[in-house]
Amino acid sequence: MIYNKEYKVKFYKNSRTGVEPVLNYLKDLDLKNRQKINKYIKFLCDNSGYLDEPYSRHITGKIRELRINFSTHRHCIFYFSFIGKIIVLLSAFSKNTEKTPFKEIYLAEK
Repeated sequence: MIYNKEYKVKFYKNSRTGVEPVLNYLKDLDLKNRQKINKYIKFLCDNSGYLDEPYSRHITGKIRELRINFSTHRHCIFYFSFIGKIIVLLSAFSKNTEKTPFKEIYLAEK
């Protein structure tokens, strides 16, 4: 998936299981939510893989959280920017609280 001439988006794929967490998350959403998330990913690419709050925030190390608020849904995607102008989407989840769950951070770090 390419959003602009410079930055490319890659989905993390677990080499053992073949699972792509962000793609699986997106497949389970309705069309409007997927379109909103894709718009935010494009916005991330257009801004060289870096957005300030409220769109994104630093989590740990190089991992950042893309925050998508849509109606009553709050989606989060963990990502990092990589050499060669690549943005790697690690994992996604629906966020129900203000604080990011530790188990989600742990999964992204793994």
